Order: sequence, then structure tokens, then C-alpha cells
Amino acid sequence: MDRMYRVLGFWTIVIALMAFWAQLWPMALIFFGLTAFFVALSYMNLTERVYLNIFFGFMFVSFVGFTYYTFFVMPVGPQEHAFLQMIM
Repeated sequence: MDRMYRVLGFWTIVIALMAFWAQLWPMALIFFGLTAFFVALSYMNLTERVYLNIFFGFMFVSFVGFTYYTFFVMPVGPQEHAFLQMIM
């Protein structure tokens, strides 16, 4: 299970570098932090149950945060939802 956290670290560093090259600074910093978090966890030699609990907790926080952002923070307007305007 610890190797899967290294795989997560690899993919988050790939996403962080792409965001960095696209000058999306907040996204790049978030994913650089996630990379450090996942790689640090991978070398802790925890049990598989602990790794799964950490991952499930991480996914829960991510999904709740994304849902909160899309419902209450993200600006709504015709430029963001042009397809929705077209079909209505």
C-alpha cells in the first residue's frame, strides 16, 4: 500500500508541474503540497488499514471541499455556463 502513495505522489507532481507551467500558481502549490504529503506518508511504513483510513478521509475532505466550492464559491454567469444557456 505504501507504493500506491508513491504513485499518487508521482501523479500529483505531474499535475503540479503542468499547473506551474500554465502559471496556475494556487493549483500548483496545492499539488506540490499534496506530493510532499503523499511521499512522506509512503515512507512511514504504516499498516494497510491506516493507509486506507487516511485515503478515505482524504477523499471525503476533497469531495466535500469541491462540492462546497462549486455550490457556494464558484461564480455563476453566462460565460461559465454557456452550454447550459444554449440548451435552455
